[in-house]
Amino acid sequence: MYIFAAINKNDLNFTIMINKKLQDAINAQINAELWSAYLYLSMATNFHAQGLSGIANWFEVQFKEEQDHAMIFYNYLVSRGGRVELKAIDAVKTEWATPLEAFEDTLQHEEKVTSLINNINALAVELKDYATQNRLVWFIDEQVEEEESAQKMIDSLRMIKDNPYAIYMFDKELAARTYTQASPLATSAE
Repeated sequence: MYIFAAINKNDLNFTIMINKKLQDAINAQINAELWSAYLYLSMATNFHAQGLSGIANWFEVQFKEEQDHAMIFYNYLVSRGGRVELKAIDAVKTEWATPLEAFEDTLQHEEKVTSLINNINALAVELKDYATQNRLVWFIDEQVEEEESAQKMIDSLRMIKDNPYAIYMFDKELAARTYTQASPLATSAE
C-alpha cells in the first residue's frame, strides 16, 4: 500500500510519496545507522582509554560517517513525504582487548549493515520504487568500501601481531585519518 495523500495543513499542500513498508524499513535503517555511530564512538572511547589515540581517531571518523548515513536516510525520507520515527538505540559493547578484536567486530557489523541495505533495495525493487533504488546505489557502493577498509585493517593487524613498535606505527597512521562529509549531504547543502 502506498501512502499518497494531499494534506492541507496551514494552507500548505504536502504529498507523501513512499510505500509504508519502505518507510518502515528506512526508519529501521536510520536506527541501525545511529546504533553504528554509537558502536564506533564506544570503540573510540575504548582505545582512548588504552592510550591508542590514533585508533580512537579512526573510530571517531567512523562515528561521524555513520551519523551522516543516518542523516542521508532521514533527508531522503523527508523528501519523499515520509515520516521519520526515531526509536531507542540499543546498548553497544564497550570493551575490546585489542585493536584486532575491534576491527573484526567492525567487519562483522559492516557485513550486517550491508545485508540490511540489500534488503531495503530488494523491497524497493519489489515495489518498483525507482527513486529509492537510485538513492540506495550510494549506500551499496559505500558498504563495499566499508567492508574493504575493515578487512585491510584486519590484514595489517594480523601481520603486526603483538609487535609494540608496529602497533605504535599503526596507531600513528590511523591518527592521520580525517573526516569528510558524505557526498549526498555535501551536495544537498548547495
